[in-house]
Amino acid sequence: MAIIEISEIEDHETFRNELASIAHDGRRKWIYARKPSGKFTQYRTYLSYVLLAFLFFAPYLKINNHQFMLFNIIERKFVIFGIPFWTQDFYLALLLILFLLVTLVVYTSIFGRIWCGWLCPQTVFMEMIFRKIEFAIEGSPKQQITLDNGAWTKEKVWKKGLKHSIFFAISFIIANTFLSYIIGSDQLWKIILDPPQQHLVGLTAITVFSIVFYAVFARFREQACIIVCPYGRYQSALVDEDTIAVTYDFKRGEPRGKFTKEDKAAQLRGEKLHDKGDCIDCHQCVTVCPTGIDIRNGIQLECVNCTACIDACDDVMTKIQKPKGLIRYASNSSIKDGKKIHLSARSKAYGVVWLLVMTVLVTLFMNRKMLHVLVLRQPGTTFAVMSHDKYANFFHVQLLNKKNNPKEVSMKIISPQNGELKPLSDLVHINGQQEKEGRMMIIFPKSSLSPDGSTDVVIEVSENGTIADYVKTKFISPNK
Repeated sequence: MAIIEISEIEDHETFRNELASIAHDGRRKWIYARKPSGKFTQYRTYLSYVLLAFLFFAPYLKINNHQFMLFNIIERKFVIFGIPFWTQDFYLALLLILFLLVTLVVYTSIFGRIWCGWLCPQTVFMEMIFRKIEFAIEGSPKQQITLDNGAWTKEKVWKKGLKHSIFFAISFIIANTFLSYIIGSDQLWKIILDPPQQHLVGLTAITVFSIVFYAVFARFREQACIIVCPYGRYQSALVDEDTIAVTYDFKRGEPRGKFTKEDKAAQLRGEKLHDKGDCIDCHQCVTVCPTGIDIRNGIQLECVNCTACIDACDDVMTKIQKPKGLIRYASNSSIKDGKKIHLSARSKAYGVVWLLVMTVLVTLFMNRKMLHVLVLRQPGTTFAVMSHDKYANFFHVQLLNKKNNPKEVSMKIISPQNGELKPLSDLVHINGQQEKEGRMMIIFPKSSLSPDGSTDVVIEVSENGTIADYVKTKFISPNK
């Protein structure tokens, strides 16, 4: 054990010269993060319960017979908070994605990588599920190191087998949960209850995804945040001196030094130590970091703002009877210059863009048509000659009722005059959230038609006796 502790101290001393997860010879260095505890850890734990409950139960929550959240890309069905978005609303989906991206930009410029530490599924699963299972089975980081470096005894085989079996089982549940957001929870349960041989392709795909999730949480871990996730690079272009992030107060902490018996005696006498800062170089902020960094080196790409170092440092400050907050949420400029935390001009500009995008999104959403009517001339047809010097065109009609209640739909021609509209199928009754297709025929006397053979037609569409929309189409006839 003494050798391990010396090795850990050496690693801390050379931290500034290398990546925390890379050894001197370039190989992966496993990070054994100590279990954090404290105020912020409790807040993150409570929030993780809410997020996990939402993730696992949202696909089974129904509003007006619609899944609460559904992103069926294959069939182009999208439901967000119980509100269905049809293909005709795809522009709203794109605008919503843009709004979320701008939101991420705004919050990153103000609060740094707070998404990663508090809301990201990777962090929530890793820290609140998988790592806690690992602690429960294999023990503390020192016990894990001993177990990993030891021989393959019955105890090691049992603990490793149990841990990885549970890891894969949870990964399989996570993969199926994400699948329920894509194909729907009803369809997922149908597949689960059917004989496996009926869905071999789907079972193979979900097994592959489960293996991927298992590999991420059992082996890849923090490398997903450091190497794969583009958000870390993206955030480095957004943060500045005024960004509020987990920050070490170097003015108060430096010069750092060990807390000796003489320091304790001087503290008891009420004397102030002028030759030392408040940081006692205990490395507790490093041992709890899930990415293995030293926050005292400043804001770093690997920092996910998980606040584990804040809790660890506050605990140490309490023990040595010094004020908390040596590591805290603050901006670099507020610590360096002693100014109050404020928003930079760039963050305010991002905020203006965010308000504009939100205003456009809300306006378009509130004014979207709840009855969509599409009238197209039937493919492969031109015109038919009727009696009494009249011509007819055949049309394909698509009706979409985006509301939950049924509608009575009526259509009539308002331009040009003397037109006659004859439905060839039921285009009157349409249920809530239903899409219906049919055919109709439009007849015009020759005197009402354009001499060039192409006449603009305007159709008035009413729902439950109220005008809902005006639809334009073309009527084809012989040239005069």
